[in-house]
Amino acid sequence: MNTYELINLDAVEWLKSLPSESVDLFITDPPYESLEKHRSKGTTTRLKVSKGSSNKWFEIFPNERFEDLFIEVFRVLKKNSHFYLFCDQETMFYVKPIAERLGFKFWKPLVWDKEKIGMGYHYRARYEFILFFEKGKRKLNNLGIPDVLSCARIRNGYPTEKPSELIKTLVEQSTVEGDLVVDPFFGSGSAGVAALELKRNFMGSDISKDAHELANEKLSVLGECVNVKNSAKFEESTLEISKIDAYFGESERSFRFYPITFSSSFSSLPVLP
Repeated sequence: MNTYELINLDAVEWLKSLPSESVDLFITDPPYESLEKHRSKGTTTRLKVSKGSSNKWFEIFPNERFEDLFIEVFRVLKKNSHFYLFCDQETMFYVKPIAERLGFKFWKPLVWDKEKIGMGYHYRARYEFILFFEKGKRKLNNLGIPDVLSCARIRNGYPTEKPSELIKTLVEQSTVEGDLVVDPFFGSGSAGVAALELKRNFMGSDISKDAHELANEKLSVLGECVNVKNSAKFEESTLEISKIDAYFGESERSFRFYPITFSSSFSSLPVLP
């Protein structure tokens, strides 16, 4: 059975804890800054403050943090691998030159055709971009797939949920069975569902407890959860990175790959096998 791990940490801080060149594929959909603009202008009803709104699920990831995010994604991603980023056109213009400057090759924006129009003015939107980046050179597994991917949007309560069937296309194109797929803003867990159903492993981070509970409910029937103390149930407490650093040293941050356990209060240090 393939495994998954859900971490309750800030995306950038979590990525800093991962070893270099340890991930086969990144797929993510950050809560980009322009979402806040659309909410304030009233051009979308999905982002209002309500029981099912984005305010309940996530905090906005500001544009000025994308460089730090991309630095870590590039470092952690294996050579000859791919990185897919969901975003709108405004975010695309901002992040593309940052990613290229840091070493990624930008191939093109894929278009997710949602099949039905959404909210907005001046031609109502029915698409979203998926920016396709590459580190090194990796051939796609199927050269017959078009750059417009049609898949109906889903509305299951999470405001920006992506269909797992859509993400499966990206996973199939850029990985093989047993590879590791990572999403540092896993949200509803769609990337994890796609990875596990295709016999890949999955790791992800999100700072929302509600997102963890939703994602773990989906993933627990598909794979084996590892590192339970940091996973969806939040049974006691999340890791305090500073205490782990004090034990392992600042330069050794690959501790999560050891089969170790932690006390709920962190009053004792982990014991290595």
